[in-house]
Amino acid sequence: MSNARTAVLVKPDGLQRGLIGEIIGRFERKGLKLVGLKMVQMTDEMLSEWYVEHKDRSFFGDLKSFMGSMPIVAMAWEGVDAVPVVRKLVGTTLGREAEAGSIRGDFGMSQQMNLIHASSSDEDAARELKIVFKDNELFGYQGAMECVIYAEQERK
Repeated sequence: MSNARTAVLVKPDGLQRGLIGEIIGRFERKGLKLVGLKMVQMTDEMLSEWYVEHKDRSFFGDLKSFMGSMPIVAMAWEGVDAVPVVRKLVGTTLGREAEAGSIRGDFGMSQQMNLIHASSSDEDAARELKIVFKDNELFGYQGAMECVIYAEQERK
């Protein structure tokens, strides 16, 4: 098992809909640990780096325009297998097809206006965290409830 970090962005539509607390609460109730949190106005340069895999796609400009239209909420979450755990909580990309009980499944209908971004791999998480957080904005600490969230061998 690996204790890892992952990046989460609450997109402009999630901010506008007042879902920040709901989203944070779901990750906390699952047992993930919040290690970074801030509101960011992403620049064109940040968005080009963030969405580099889409740079040749027809929707790239619209995606950057949408994501840069207002601030987003950037978060860093930590836990055993954090990337796949967060992705499961977030749900599939198309909101109206996302699994009931997931964030997108409960609150989303759209493909683009799908409320939230979650890193797709440990490598993407490391890259994305560097785009929105400085080293001194990510924190390491012992959570008071870790002993009841993970078995002893999972905490090592």
